[in-house]
Amino acid sequence: MTHSPPSAPRTASVDVVLPCLDEAAALPWVLARIPAGWRAIVVDNGSTDGSAEVARGLGATVVHEPRRGFGAACHAGLLAADADIVCFCDCDASLDPALLTPFVRAVRDGESDLVLGRRRPQGRGAWPPHARLGNLALAHMLRRRTGLRLHDLGPLRAARRTELLGLGLTDRRSGYPLQMVVRAADAGWRVDEREVPYRPRTGRSKVTGTWRGTWHAVRDMRTVLHQPPLPPRTEETAR
Repeated sequence: MTHSPPSAPRTASVDVVLPCLDEAAALPWVLARIPAGWRAIVVDNGSTDGSAEVARGLGATVVHEPRRGFGAACHAGLLAADADIVCFCDCDASLDPALLTPFVRAVRDGESDLVLGRRRPQGRGAWPPHARLGNLALAHMLRRRTGLRLHDLGPLRAARRTELLGLGLTDRRSGYPLQMVVRAADAGWRVDEREVPYRPRTGRSKVTGTWRGTWHAVRDMRTVLHQPPLPPRTEETAR
């Protein structure tokens, strides 16, 4: 049986940013799950397995970001986007981009300014214990810093493009997702989270698959938490 992607919420254009580093095996599944009418922006961050060619062949817009770093890839995708609403999703098949449909609806209808996915592991190996503990520690520190009672700082998220650019995000490493949340909170955004199933990823993890990778991610995020609040910037200065 062939899969038919769910219909996207109407009256809002949507781009989905997919940071990518050697995800050729996962891309067909991920791109098949992009809701109809949305644009997939695959940001190739130095892949050597033909990921860019696979993505292009499957109809995605491909952006090349030579500077290594999760934040660098995410921000390159944000700058390449032109839709009303921009979503972010990992490109390793651990998260289903179709789950973003209610996220977009909440942003479009003005119920939320930023919606995050709270990951719920499905199956063995979906979320290593060390990565989960690091995430819990960061969520606790985030609560102390901003007052937001979040449980996860996962990569599945949606917000309006112009407002995201106005946050003036500067981190280009693993701290990028957290900086987005911190600056959104400082700006008075309504930040919500929704539970989403989290599958074992396809291929090798570049960050949370090892203690070393997790430690570097936590270190980057701790740095973000200690940054003083900054005034939001305009779309032009964010570029």
